Amino acid sequence: MSIESFSTNKPYLFRAIYQWILDNDATPHILVDANWPAVVVPQEFVQQGKIILNAAPEAISHWFSDNDAVSFSARFAGKSMDIYLPIGAILAVYAQENNLGMAFEPEVKPEEENIPSLKPQAKRPQTESSSTEKSEKHTEKQSDSSKQSKSAIDKLASPKKPASKKSYSFKNHQIISF
Repeated sequence: MSIESFSTNKPYLFRAIYQWILDNDATPHILVDANWPAVVVPQEFVQQGKIILNAAPEAISHWFSDNDAVSFSARFAGKSMDIYLPIGAILAVYAQENNLGMAFEPEVKPEEENIPSLKPQAKRPQTESSSTEKSEKHTEKQSDSSKQSKSAIDKLASPKKPASKKSYSFKNHQIISF
């Protein structure tokens, strides 16, 4: 079997690093190319074509991830929004607390007509009250995270090229991939 016949490993690495961050009781953040076709994010929080999303389970609901995309619901400025991230749009996943995670090689953007259709979100059984309580509890946390994301994206720099690691630098943040 040739190398060319293998699919991309990016969705597998993304899910593994995301779970590793959660297993270490840290807050996963996702750096996204907001200009990627089919991306659905709150445009008012996009800076320099990028957005950082707090993807902690406490801050989101209806998490769904497969080899094509990641989707979930989150609150921005008190309003719930469905987020859709094609895998190609994901630039990095890292822990907010120490910036450990993985940065991915930017991919060539596909033509609009070659984009997979939006996948339905996985539905988790939740009661109306527990979902509402969860959303209200984390509205303030998500809003603070969005403000921090705007600040971090303002300082986004080009990827550094160390000998054995990839690294993206932000003001007071450095996402280090293994």
